[in-house]
Amino acid sequence: MTYGGSTIAGNLSQDTVTLATDPVPSYTFGCLQKTAGSSLPPQGLLGLGRGPLSLLSQSRSLYQSTFSYCLPSFRSLNFSGSLKLGPKGQPLRIKYTPLLKNPRRPSLYYVNLVAIRVGRKVVDIPPNALAFNPSTGAGTIIDSGTVFTRLVPPAYEAVRNAFRRRVRVANVTSLGGFDTCYTVPIIAPTITLMFSDMNVTLPQENLLIHSTAGSITCLAMSSAPALNVIANMQQQNHRVLFDVPNSRVGFAREQCS
Repeated sequence: MTYGGSTIAGNLSQDTVTLATDPVPSYTFGCLQKTAGSSLPPQGLLGLGRGPLSLLSQSRSLYQSTFSYCLPSFRSLNFSGSLKLGPKGQPLRIKYTPLLKNPRRPSLYYVNLVAIRVGRKVVDIPPNALAFNPSTGAGTIIDSGTVFTRLVPPAYEAVRNAFRRRVRVANVTSLGGFDTCYTVPIIAPTITLMFSDMNVTLPQENLLIHSTAGSITCLAMSSAPALNVIANMQQQNHRVLFDVPNSRVGFAREQCS
């Protein structure tokens, strides 16, 4: 089978998996034997989606399809986040937005992104660029497996242009897949993702990526053809709580490392 840009071959296996002291009997998982390509992480993947073979689905009786994670900043020295399984020990003070179901892509976590604010100003984005459409698969998902947030072209271009206007640096360059980069130090405006019933304001640490040499700084977002993806860099230092039985996902600021 394929995953991203890689081809993988292996065995589908079954065994009892124990998490802390919780056994999950007859747990189905894959053991890779061969990989070809570059996009597959060598350490493998933990499935936390809503598909039938995900950890979430196979441990439903233990953890009630509820979990949260806190991803540390990529600049963290110890790079140690956390994963909490089950409703116990989850934060009580957290803002939620409803989870949406898409029969075309049932394992993904769709949400209703209604607007985006750069600084204090709501960006002028065509409504159909953000609209949830279960018949086509369009809309917005929360995804920990994608590194940088991607927006469909009309949304991305509007956010990018508003960001550039606020930064007010004339010389804008590009680097790799990023088209809004600067060779001088900048102060980035906040970007607020406005969901149904919940706003998530992203500070500079969630928005800027720096070149290895440190001489170039880029807005860590890009354009995507058909789907808006809120990715893991923009989730870092937030507790992200997926409460599937109540069809909601929550965000709260937290120092994760």
